[in-house]
Amino acid sequence: MSDRREFRDLAEPEEAHEAIAGLDLAPEPEAVPLREARGRVLAERVDADLDVPGFDRASMDGYAVRARDTFGADEADPATLELIGAVHAGAEPDVTVEPGTCAEISTGAVMPDGADAVVMVERTTELTDAGGEGTAADAIEIRTSVAPGDHVMFAGADVAAGDRALGPGTRLTPREIGLLSALGVDEVPVRGRPTVGIVSTGDELVRPGGDLHSERGQIYDVNSYTIAAGVEEAGGEARLYPHAGDDYDEMERLLVEASEECDLVLSSGSTSASAVDVIYRVIEERGDLLLHGVSVKPGKPMLVGRVGDSAYVGLPGYPVSALTIFRTFVAPAVREAAGEPVPATATATGLMAAAERYSEGRMRLMPAGLLDDGSGRTLVYPVDKGSGATTSLVEADGVVVVDPDTEYLAAGESVEVELFSPDVRAPTLLAVGEDDPALSRLLDRVDRPRYLPVGSREGLRRLRDGVPDAAVVAGEPGRDPVAAPDPTADGEPVTAEPIGEWTREWGLIVPAGNPDDVTGLADLVDRDLRFVNRDSNSGLRTTLATALADLADERGTSRREVTDAVDGFDRAVRAHESPARRVLAGDADAGLGLRATAERLDTGFVPLGTQPVAIHANPARADKPGVARLREAVAGGDDVFDALAGYGR
Repeated sequence: MSDRREFRDLAEPEEAHEAIAGLDLAPEPEAVPLREARGRVLAERVDADLDVPGFDRASMDGYAVRARDTFGADEADPATLELIGAVHAGAEPDVTVEPGTCAEISTGAVMPDGADAVVMVERTTELTDAGGEGTAADAIEIRTSVAPGDHVMFAGADVAAGDRALGPGTRLTPREIGLLSALGVDEVPVRGRPTVGIVSTGDELVRPGGDLHSERGQIYDVNSYTIAAGVEEAGGEARLYPHAGDDYDEMERLLVEASEECDLVLSSGSTSASAVDVIYRVIEERGDLLLHGVSVKPGKPMLVGRVGDSAYVGLPGYPVSALTIFRTFVAPAVREAAGEPVPATATATGLMAAAERYSEGRMRLMPAGLLDDGSGRTLVYPVDKGSGATTSLVEADGVVVVDPDTEYLAAGESVEVELFSPDVRAPTLLAVGEDDPALSRLLDRVDRPRYLPVGSREGLRRLRDGVPDAAVVAGEPGRDPVAAPDPTADGEPVTAEPIGEWTREWGLIVPAGNPDDVTGLADLVDRDLRFVNRDSNSGLRTTLATALADLADERGTSRREVTDAVDGFDRAVRAHESPARRVLAGDADAGLGLRATAERLDTGFVPLGTQPVAIHANPARADKPGVARLREAVAGGDDVFDALAGYGR
């Protein structure tokens, strides 16, 4: 009696996908040296432990000045400042810019004490006494006025200590390697690559390089190397085992050996219903056969099961069928286990999310990000934090080549993006606004989000322009309804109601033990304490300004008099941990911050109040899956809020 096994009840393709998806292929995470991390996928979030740059630096050649000394200066009425020295890149400044003085400074050099702006060299003239040609300048004529911060890249302006630098699931390309290098990271936590053992069967096969006897019906083994290449392309590690032929005992030995050493075992051939095809008997006797045969052409003879603790998939013997089945059913599972993104084309076409002007008369390679608007359209938005910012590379997906004669790209205009990699995909969520420790943890629960910590004020502006999917706003103004349009369609703006809210305790960060016995804002106003504020886009700064205005009202004085009395009210840093780190370094006596930051960094804390935080969704994309996932993350985020000091609902 024949032992031929017939196909019965062929599985539908969806069942095959589900069967393979149910096999756990994911290995344990591992740590690898940074130099070996290219192409790997982050297993966990990487936060910045330092500011990049770590100092306030000049962004161009010129003269470091006190901005107020240039107020009103122009070509007709220049200001003249005494030149007191020079500061070069890589050297510690040895001068202090006092009122009426300036210092020559090179691009990238540390800003000297007392200076808060740089005047570009092209807007200045060197002045000398009557010493004649070749005499060193002793004064500089300034022919323009500058504001505090002009032509200065502040510490942490690229990446700020405490920032969420890269999230879990990020594939590490040279761009991300550059960012990790800037952060001083030398070992990276990555997802393990699933090890895939490949066993070829069939007496007719010969490995390439072996002696082929065509007269015996032998052919070279195409599948082993083809499938191995596919495994590695999908992010797995391929391991080739010796050829098994059609011998039952040898096939059993190799499959068991591979199952003990690999996360997934693939075989090719010996999967049909022929009496000489025995591999399904090996699986049934040494493991669990879940599926035999799929209703698909090519590739009907397909096996899915387990051998020991390893997953198993049997591929057809014909190379075209084997590769088709692998790419359709197996590669996605390997890719998911490795954390690899689904491949995309090298270019993408989308609609400009906002108008962009450019009038320098040169070809522009505009860094751009991609965004799915939730209705099938790809939006393109410019990404530009300056040439010195490595995060521009991470936030951009490619470049738009803008012709020199093009001065204006209209919202809704079609553009082509040259992607940095064929693997690039638009993030599932683009959110902007306040940087917040709880938000960083909630974003870990959203697949492939992109978050730009531009501050509450700038976040609201961008939301009103209709570009991001959501904006995170801290402070009472964020609780007001926000109007946001759809940038690619006609219609009136509609109200963006909050999709998630929480509160956080804010106050003053002080050294551990509070050696100066700071008790509140009055101490900043009345005492000689050095203070570090947040930048003007920060919701924390807005809340502080409101509290100082209330103090001014209580004292019957003006808000300006109160803020002027605070030494450092205009000394602003970008991220929520930056003031605390200035305090820890001894550069300030107090800084604006959160209780959660104080506990994380073991500093003292003087509570001043509770601040609301709200996430506003773009009304045109309220039903987008990424927005919905963020809403769910906030709704189910009690564990996040409970774990952070000072947080609540």
